[in-house]
Amino acid sequence: MALMSRDGETGGSGAAGLSSDMRYQAFLSYSHADSDQADWLHKAIERFAVPRGLIGRVTANGPVPRSLSPIFRDRHELAASSDLGQTIRLALKQSRFLVVLCSPAAAASRWVNEEIIAFKKLHGETRVLAGIVAGEPWTSEIAGREGEECFPPALREKYDRRGRATGKRAEPIAADLREDRDGREAGKLKLVAGMLGLGLDDLVRREQQRRQKRLTYIAAASIAGMTVASGLAVFAFDKRDEARDQRREAEGLVGFMLGDLRDELEPIGKIKALEAVGSRALAYFEAQDRSELSDAALAQRSHALNLLAQIADARQDPTAAIAGYREAMRSTSELVEREPSDPQRLFDHAQNIFYLGEIARESGDARRAENAYREYKDLADRMVAIDPANPKWRMELLYAKENIGIILLYQRRFGEATRLLEATLRPMESQLSKNSQNSDYQQEYSTLLAWLADGYAAQGQIGRAMAVREKQIVFLRALADRRSNVVFRQHLIPAYLGLANLFLSQGKTERGIEHLRLSIAVSEQLLPIEPDNALWMGLSAPPRFQMAKELLALDRTVDALQHVRVGCDLTRRVLERNSGPAWRDRQTDCLSVRAQFASANGDLASAIGLARQALASARTERSADPMRDQYKIAGEYRLLGDLQFRMGDATSAKIAWTAALAQMPQKVVERPLEIRDRVGLLRRLGRETEAARLSRRLTSMGYRNVT
Repeated sequence: MALMSRDGETGGSGAAGLSSDMRYQAFLSYSHADSDQADWLHKAIERFAVPRGLIGRVTANGPVPRSLSPIFRDRHELAASSDLGQTIRLALKQSRFLVVLCSPAAAASRWVNEEIIAFKKLHGETRVLAGIVAGEPWTSEIAGREGEECFPPALREKYDRRGRATGKRAEPIAADLREDRDGREAGKLKLVAGMLGLGLDDLVRREQQRRQKRLTYIAAASIAGMTVASGLAVFAFDKRDEARDQRREAEGLVGFMLGDLRDELEPIGKIKALEAVGSRALAYFEAQDRSELSDAALAQRSHALNLLAQIADARQDPTAAIAGYREAMRSTSELVEREPSDPQRLFDHAQNIFYLGEIARESGDARRAENAYREYKDLADRMVAIDPANPKWRMELLYAKENIGIILLYQRRFGEATRLLEATLRPMESQLSKNSQNSDYQQEYSTLLAWLADGYAAQGQIGRAMAVREKQIVFLRALADRRSNVVFRQHLIPAYLGLANLFLSQGKTERGIEHLRLSIAVSEQLLPIEPDNALWMGLSAPPRFQMAKELLALDRTVDALQHVRVGCDLTRRVLERNSGPAWRDRQTDCLSVRAQFASANGDLASAIGLARQALASARTERSADPMRDQYKIAGEYRLLGDLQFRMGDATSAKIAWTAALAQMPQKVVERPLEIRDRVGLLRRLGRETEAARLSRRLTSMGYRNVT
């Protein structure tokens, strides 16, 4: 499949042979199964604003026109006819280019093939352009995959300058309009560049300049608080037909705000600007009669609600986030009911279900999270069943399997979870290799590596866990260095922390501290970008607390103090936004490390008071793994007992240690670090035989035995 050359030339006779009686810039040929795609492309090309500086430039296709309108598009089925008909043949004759929407339906369509043959006979080979919307090219040559072919037979066959079939294989000039390939915008520009005879680079550069001006204007208007909805409301005035046209323009602008503008702002972490975009888009829809909203407008309303819900989630406002996702689900559910066989609608609906599952998991509601993840997987299965060749839907199914693996980890089914995550890894890597610039795939791949490392660590496979964490960090660093997307740096904070903890669990203190510093350094780069991002605050506190603990163990109390202060301040700011159980562990950690700091400075009375507060806080934690919560309580009991023992109160210390051991479940699969905590308590209580047996098990796995 030949892409357009850098010069934009399509080869062959080009524009030299274009006659002056051409009425149409292009003839759009498509299967009526692809009507929605044809409708979009028809409007997109006709509305394309040719850059002023290019108009009149002489190219191989002649002077660059002011516009690419009109485009001929047959809107009627031809199934009842035995011939293309005079109107179609005349339109083909009067069209400068033929643009073929390629899909398995188009490849099987007699009339699409006939239109290609007729055009090639009239105009030759070189002015036929293809836009792929589904299927794969040339799979008709692969046994068992013939049904995936997207190129019609006449497109695959070369015609000579006289319009005669040669029997030789053609190399169609094609753009792939699917989101996980060129995408609609880039694919459209490729087709436009081919029609204008311009270099794609030149056109893209001009288009980016134009769009950047527009982006700057809209972003500035949003941030400044301009009431876009009020401006858009003007479209409701005047005559009915005019209002309908202007409503389409308004919804196009809203689509730009929720699409291109969001794509520009999201990677750089501009929450306030994103919120302005979502709020103003939603305000427009709220001013409309919902019963009169088109399917496209209803989908945009859902996207606006979803965006605002994600922002609320990032700001640690779960109540607002849940309300937003549920309201968005009302729209997506309605759209699915209208057309249950549309995979894009299933996809949009699945996103809201997934995010509600995430909030449930993070707030400790494992049952609700699992139900959401399994519903999400059911929707992904339906997407793939409808369009099995679409890699986007296949990725959704991989995401769904990953989510179920995650919930299995919370259920302590570590082996089962790890096997599922491992089975997801290779297919995801395959998809990523085919779509190496897809930032969503890159982010999800990083997430999968993180969970897989946790799965290995939970089973005591420390070498494999470290290898996967290092692989994740190398992957993220390469992306963070060459792309401005803040999410990659966000992922680095827990990635460095995870590797640091693995080093520390082996007794490799310096390597652990080195990676704690790296985690902290990334957080210090991120937080100034968007100081209100509570998610970043929550991620940034744990490496501070862990660093403080390690420095205290090295008697570096002065250095530890700064990390205690910063970590506790970040925790306070997060809890001001979300005082629920999702981030309560940070509060416990803050109190616990403050108790250790007070002890290191000889203030045992204050230390014991803080330890009691930490214990009370631990009792309020609730995660999706209830056993983990019990071990956390046990850890705070152990700290309290240690401090009481230092005070000389051995009786109270033994009571605290016994209570700690009682918190630890007896019949549960334990993580290595939980086993280590159990060993420490058994030794404190003089139960050395039991401790020695578990200690040997830890040593065999490569874990340090000091507690």
